[in-house]
Amino acid sequence: MSAAAVDPWASAAPDDRMLAGLNPLAKLVAPLPAIVLLVFARDLATPLWFIALAYAVVLVGVRLTARTALLMFAVLPVAGLVIGLSMGLWTDPSKVDGSTVVAQIGGWTLSGGALLLGLATGARLAAIVALALIAGLTTTGPDLVRAGVQQLRVPYRVGYTALAAFRFVPRFGHELDVIRQAHRVRGAHGGHGPFTALARWWGYLVPLLAGAIRHAERVALAMDARAFGAYSDRTERHVVPWRRRDTVFVIAFWLVSGGILVALFPWTF
Repeated sequence: MSAAAVDPWASAAPDDRMLAGLNPLAKLVAPLPAIVLLVFARDLATPLWFIALAYAVVLVGVRLTARTALLMFAVLPVAGLVIGLSMGLWTDPSKVDGSTVVAQIGGWTLSGGALLLGLATGARLAAIVALALIAGLTTTGPDLVRAGVQQLRVPYRVGYTALAAFRFVPRFGHELDVIRQAHRVRGAHGGHGPFTALARWWGYLVPLLAGAIRHAERVALAMDARAFGAYSDRTERHVVPWRRRDTVFVIAFWLVSGGILVALFPWTF
């Protein structure tokens, strides 16, 4: 049986790169100050430098798949450019009085100032997403919950309830596939049209809801049989430690981010 069959969040092959071995909280805390300050940035250079920083960390610390590479080098730049151009088109001309006209069609005018503001907005959003990828590409929901329980002292009753909810998601997907196949074999809800699709989804919903209730009841009985919540602390089976390298990573990232912000951030609001 594969690891993915036992744990839907387990990778098929363990990743030995830098980011995979860091504590999930370290990967969240390191880019957080930069993400917050990027919300207030209005120039183009600051987000571009943070995009470069995020890409450098990801390229060094993540084993890139074809899907990840497509997201980083095609989807994200194109999305940032499209958003930037759209924001430039909708920028109030009164905010950029005196700037050079880049394009003019009839009564519509696109100035260089508006285009720059729009591109800055698109780059800012792209930078926030790129910084979020540092944690998102190598952090699973269960590991984040475990780290919160172990390092942040989140009550384990809350944390492991969330962990159980994470486990429900792939199970529901599997049960939905089984229900669809059963309906297809029986020829139920055939045909086309919006009402047929609505009836088909209603036919999926009822057995899926019944399965969810049965699964929740089994989980509740199992947790009660193990005296879950009866004690203030519990023994962890999966330990997510905070090591020295986590501290080094956070401090190093903060220093580089601080250098970029001191040099480029427009501190006048």
